[in-house]
Amino acid sequence: MSANRPLIIGITGATGIVLGVRALEMCRELGVETHLVVSQAGEMTRAYETDLDREQLHALADHVHPVKDVGASIASGSFRTMGMLIAPCSVRTLAEVATGVTTTLLTRAADVVLKERRRLVMMVREAPLHAGHIRNMLAVTEMGGIIQPPVPAFYTKPQSVSDIVDHCVARALDCFGIDVPTMQRWGEQTAEATSNAPQR
Repeated sequence: MSANRPLIIGITGATGIVLGVRALEMCRELGVETHLVVSQAGEMTRAYETDLDREQLHALADHVHPVKDVGASIASGSFRTMGMLIAPCSVRTLAEVATGVTTTLLTRAADVVLKERRRLVMMVREAPLHAGHIRNMLAVTEMGGIIQPPVPAFYTKPQSVSDIVDHCVARALDCFGIDVPTMQRWGEQTAEATSNAPQR
């Protein structure tokens, strides 16, 4: 996987828009170029769950594509990317991708990533799940996608919601070979912890 290629980030209307926001922020900190597409429901969730206005959210990305612009670069397989992260991912978006019946640029871009055999990671945010949701997750998995729900790791002993969000997003970025040095890993020390360790 080419780490110098851009990453597409999709934000849908599922609760948890902070996941997409942190993914954009982490990618910027790590020098990863991002192409953002936000669904109409995603813009509504932004207003409900954050203090960011539309322009502030879009400013976190290197490129922003209108959700109705099905002629955008990310709608074509000839536009090379490392793949796409959908964070958070609604069950409607999951269903569109699972069936291949795409109605927006967001789901078209995801479909392109799958057909080009690139990495698609979907942070599905829903609970409880019914059989239809689970079947759609299986369908996406069988097509090569990765279902990565934002499940916290408590071995990190998180002290805040931000700690949980950061770890979940960093684990999702791991799927693309993007290393977040500050992420606490099982059996490893973070770069920050190592630099603060007492010298002998």
